Amino acid sequence: MEDFRQRIASRVAKELKDGDVVNLGIGMPTMVANYISEDIEVILQSENGFIGMGPIAKEDEIDKDLVNAGGVHVTARKGATFFDSATSFAIIRGGHVDITVLGALQVDEKGNLANWMIPGKRVPGMGGAMDLVVGAKKVIVSMEHTAKGKAKILKNCNLPLTAKGQVNLIVTEMGVMEVTDKGLLLKEIAPNISVEDVVNATEASLIISPNLKVME
Repeated sequence: MEDFRQRIASRVAKELKDGDVVNLGIGMPTMVANYISEDIEVILQSENGFIGMGPIAKEDEIDKDLVNAGGVHVTARKGATFFDSATSFAIIRGGHVDITVLGALQVDEKGNLANWMIPGKRVPGMGGAMDLVVGAKKVIVSMEHTAKGKAKILKNCNLPLTAKGQVNLIVTEMGVMEVTDKGLLLKEIAPNISVEDVVNATEASLIISPNLKVME
């Protein structure tokens, strides 16, 4: 599973461009920070109140007071700035985040996202996901393709939605799918799997790109 997570995180990192302001959601998306190319300058914003976040802290780098929104110990880059939640969400709601990367319980072929609750289970709340997916200029979902053998990429989400029609790109261990006005476009597949494997693991209909390539 760890190899899958690393594959997803490293592929998402290739979507980041020089100068981007990026918010990484809790869980797997935080791993993206460890794969950002040294050739580009990306500014990572954490919704709990700072900008200039670095990679996840190694054991000898841990500062008990420095965590991301998921409570994971991280590092801060030179020039990092700390502020309150009101300022953090003003950045998000003001449209100053170029890309947000989030996990998901479900995504559908219309770009709808469900990632905050399963009915009947206790949850702490929606958190900042609702603000991020509407405020960010590009929304990338990074997640495992299935959960206990069940598809997570559906024709229609059946869990409570976080947002409608906001997802732009889906990256899983099986492939990369772009949300288009015609449906989900399969642009890349993972090494050693077939298009049929991806189709069989996906409830939503997939449009196979004529330029389909292998994920790097």
